[in-house]
Amino acid sequence: MNIPLVDLKAQLNNIHDEIAEAINSVIDKTAFILGKEVECFENEFAQYIGTDFCVGVGSGTEALHLALRALGIGQGDEVVTAPNSYIATALAISYVGAKPVFVDIDPETNNIDTHKIEEAITANTKAIIPVHLYGHPAEIDRLIKISKKHNLRIVEDAAQAHGAEFKGKKVGTFGDISCFSFYPGKNLGAYGDGGAVVTDKEEYANTIKTLRNYGESKKYHHEAIGYNSRLDAIQAAILRVKLKYLDEWNQKRLDNAKIYNSYLKSLPINIPVDKDYAKNVYHLYVIQVKNRDNALEFLRSKGVFASIHYPIPIHLQNAYSSLGYKKGDFPITEKYAQEIISLPMFPELEEDQIKYITETLESYIKNSN
Repeated sequence: MNIPLVDLKAQLNNIHDEIAEAINSVIDKTAFILGKEVECFENEFAQYIGTDFCVGVGSGTEALHLALRALGIGQGDEVVTAPNSYIATALAISYVGAKPVFVDIDPETNNIDTHKIEEAITANTKAIIPVHLYGHPAEIDRLIKISKKHNLRIVEDAAQAHGAEFKGKKVGTFGDISCFSFYPGKNLGAYGDGGAVVTDKEEYANTIKTLRNYGESKKYHHEAIGYNSRLDAIQAAILRVKLKYLDEWNQKRLDNAKIYNSYLKSLPINIPVDKDYAKNVYHLYVIQVKNRDNALEFLRSKGVFASIHYPIPIHLQNAYSSLGYKKGDFPITEKYAQEIISLPMFPELEEDQIKYITETLESYIKNSN
């Protein structure tokens, strides 16, 4: 049995005709950049998340970058975040000239440890970027209290958390600005790069609309040093189709996570923890296992194409050596990075596939003891 980490073809097979019709409609109209499809998607996604405004941009990285620009964060400022995210979270901070400041993670949720944030705040700190890692919401209540106490902005990195909820309210509605990625493998994925910023502040939305399109207020009138970071119409049309299925797909991910849990609970591994406040949408199903590299090699040798998200924490990446962090600075993050495996997770995953994956893992554990 060969089981991919994500099976985009299986998803496409279920909605192929709708996707083809949506793409052909854009082609027939020859309206490829911004326009009605993008506007419609922005309205529909804002309504889905529960915000007043949505602005489609070129990628999730650009969503974070432009969000920070809209908040006026720049040279000499500091932004607090976690070191176990994808590097894009930190890169966006660097793009505006600010400094990423890292905080270790909670050992259960693997999100930023909100009890350690205040230790990292200085006079230069301007914002916090909580990452809702793997689809599990960060501890929003405490983040909001900290932000109010220290007059900080919150930019939610919800790139992996489309539809996730904190105490019954969707993530993306808590930050001053919140950012999503539509990379193809996401819970809501395009067929290329794409991203969006959501907010309740019209001022921020308008600034990002200007920045994403060369700084234009109207054609050939450039009010700012802007960028070419536009969500294109074909991707917007695809996302409009997929958005209708997102809740259904998220429920299937949750159902699959419960099946995984039932098969894995007796094994000497750590399985994901869901806090009472959280509705986890399981962008990824991540376990912790000893001798991870050997376990991963064994799984792949048996046709289970598991992966690692992410093997090298950001503070240990060569790109950020100038920050002066060293091994041992964030022990929970570093231990986690050595033990994690992302098992296959997608809505179309069948129970017999999950059973095969877990039996393969069990076989490895028994034979390695």
